[in-house]
Amino acid sequence: MTTTTATPAAGDRTVRKDSPGAARGPRRPGRIKRIGLPYLLLLPALILELLVHLVPMVIGVVMSFKELTQFYIRDWGTAPWSGVDNYKVAVDFDAPVGKALLDSFFVTVGFTVLSVGLCWLIGTAAAICMQDAFRGRGLLRALFLVPYALPVYAAVITWVFMFQHDNGLVNHVLHDQLGITDKPSFWLIGDNAFYALLTVSVWKGWPFAFLIVMAGLQNIPKDLYEAAALDGAGVWQQIRRITLPSLRPVNQVLVLVLFLWTFNDFNTPFVLFGKSAPASADLISVHIYQASFVSWNFGTGSAMSVLLLLFLLVVTGVYLLLTTRGRKAADV
Repeated sequence: MTTTTATPAAGDRTVRKDSPGAARGPRRPGRIKRIGLPYLLLLPALILELLVHLVPMVIGVVMSFKELTQFYIRDWGTAPWSGVDNYKVAVDFDAPVGKALLDSFFVTVGFTVLSVGLCWLIGTAAAICMQDAFRGRGLLRALFLVPYALPVYAAVITWVFMFQHDNGLVNHVLHDQLGITDKPSFWLIGDNAFYALLTVSVWKGWPFAFLIVMAGLQNIPKDLYEAAALDGAGVWQQIRRITLPSLRPVNQVLVLVLFLWTFNDFNTPFVLFGKSAPASADLISVHIYQASFVSWNFGTGSAMSVLLLLFLLVVTGVYLLLTTRGRKAADV
């Protein structure tokens, strides 16, 4: 008795339900959905970002080519085109408008360099001091972040009261208590306004540098410090040879962010001095505001804003190019 076993033909192939090939087919649409879902969830935020930033930017560029004054505020679209006349007025440094803009630019550059440098120095020093564990370290870290966590208006308006001439805390300490000054100083007018603005800016900005540097220090292996200590390296040598080189990528981003924030800062000088800042503290952000909303020449103010945007783009591009080349050279 013989038995025969039927074998399927070559074209009659069947795939079991539990085979990998069968499972891969139906799951492909689900995988596409899972990949596209994050982008779909980000779409509303992207649309709002474009509406909040890109649309006003385009409108500002269009306004810079128009002769837009208070006579066309109701319907700014009917303002006549002026071409590049607004830009010519802004960059004519022999004329009063261009000269005032150039002076404001130099004041802003000096203020930004000092503020960013002091914020980085104080924040880095504080982060290094907070690395070693000691009693009360968590409380000090929380206190250091208070200026950064406070709302800008609440923080700056407190300094306005502290800088008052007659009953301010600053004059009380410097003049009445320590006797450093001969008489109470006017901190919100004259040349002292620059130092008052710098003090408030550093007080608000250094906690951010402290937070970023402290996070970067967590990635440095402690074995490097232990090996350096065994080789006889002191604290300053460890900071110079280990800490600062290891923090180079963090510091590159930190300095750029601080520079952009400080150069564009409008809230601090506006709350501190109001609509008309003293000449020594005439930052370019407040200067553009005065040219637009005080002089009612929105075309010239828009042209100044576009020039400021171009300047920041150029500085950012050059900075990124130099830091990228420096990082590649260091790696080689």
